[in-house]
Amino acid sequence: MKKEINKNKYGTVSLPMPLIEKIKENIDGTGIHSPSAYITFILRQIFSESHQEVLDKETEEEIKSRLKSLGYL
Repeated sequence: MKKEINKNKYGTVSLPMPLIEKIKENIDGTGIHSPSAYITFILRQIFSESHQEVLDKETEEEIKSRLKSLGYL
């Protein structure tokens, strides 16, 4: 049985401060109001893309580039 997710509740994820500072730099002037909003946006994109059967090389490279700029790769 799947656990029902309450969309009104939030959790906390800890990130290294240097990564948060990089995110703040990247979102400056974009209209995204916080690192949390940016991370939510990126994760939603990744999870929506994960339903595709195969990523083309260009999309895969774009995701790798994003993750590298965020300090994950």
